[in-house]
Amino acid sequence: MSTQAPIFAKIDKTQFFRTLNKRVNDYFKENNLKKTGNWQLHLKTIVMFIIFLTPYFFLISMDMPFWVYLLLNLVTGIGMAGVGMNVMHDGNHGAYSDKTWLNKIMGSSIYILAGNVYNWQVQHNVLHHTYTNILGHDEDLEAGRILRFSKTSKWYKHHKFQHYYSIFLYGLLTFNWAITTDFLQMKRYLKRKLSYGEFKSPAFQWTTLAITKALYFSIWIVIPIVLGITWWKVILGFLVMHYTAGLILSVVFQLAHVVEDTINPEPNENGEMENTWAVHQLFTTANFAPKNWLINWYTGGLNHQIEHHIFPNISHIHYGKIGEIVKQTAKECNLPYYEFKTTRAAIASHFKHLKELGKQPQIA
Repeated sequence: MSTQAPIFAKIDKTQFFRTLNKRVNDYFKENNLKKTGNWQLHLKTIVMFIIFLTPYFFLISMDMPFWVYLLLNLVTGIGMAGVGMNVMHDGNHGAYSDKTWLNKIMGSSIYILAGNVYNWQVQHNVLHHTYTNILGHDEDLEAGRILRFSKTSKWYKHHKFQHYYSIFLYGLLTFNWAITTDFLQMKRYLKRKLSYGEFKSPAFQWTTLAITKALYFSIWIVIPIVLGITWWKVILGFLVMHYTAGLILSVVFQLAHVVEDTINPEPNENGEMENTWAVHQLFTTANFAPKNWLINWYTGGLNHQIEHHIFPNISHIHYGKIGEIVKQTAKECNLPYYEFKTTRAAIASHFKHLKELGKQPQIA
């Protein structure tokens, strides 16, 4: 990974962000609204935790047919992804509430989702949101040698088939968080002294990681076995839960940045980017299914990635409204606003793009 961060252009002649920011602020003032969550988000939080945790209590307290056992683990995975997208995500962006302590509590829900607050905030808030789709800085583009998400990434022969096999790997996302990713990321980020906010000592971060991982595996593996569930059923259920959540989260993430229209801009020889940060988000990010109520509700507004990337500290419950402002302002400034009307269209674009990226560069 490159250690020198790109420098974004200081002045954009269209004054896109200045105009947009004023309009969005005016919207909240005129409607007397807070930019953080409200009762709708609080109610959804309860629903998401019910979907996530209720099956767990049934699993550890009742005998049931094997197919019911697997089905309940699948439902848990759906709830797990839902809590991550709706509660944890807003919390760790400081958008869940205007109360810092409540944001921290909701953000800390990542510990029962197999993740770590420090790692997530560095990877997502710092690297992904600052250097969106810039290879070598945005780690969401990195998948080792297995997948190729950028034309400037090294090509291997097996990439010719990535549009077929990628979907099977997407489900491993949160499982990797639990087993390896958090440890590797923490080592890497602490070495570079990266942080989102106050930089806490490595001893504190490693201790937090060790304790929360121990608690996590105790809840999902040890307790069910102690209560009498056969160990292999517990492991299988654990895998079903994680695969379900990982598949949902991966697909949602990919539809926002790895599709046909979005680009992977690179800094020039002086390390400077062509566009300002806000304009950069328009070229590297896409929305999908913006009018679909269920998608909006379940994904925590992550189908409105353009709005989220430009205004990460505004709760997702407002994206539907401010989306029209962003879209209109981009149009007036003659800037792109990539949007798929349906989830199906976005999925088709993603896998078509993967197929193109899988072609050998010399003959692509």
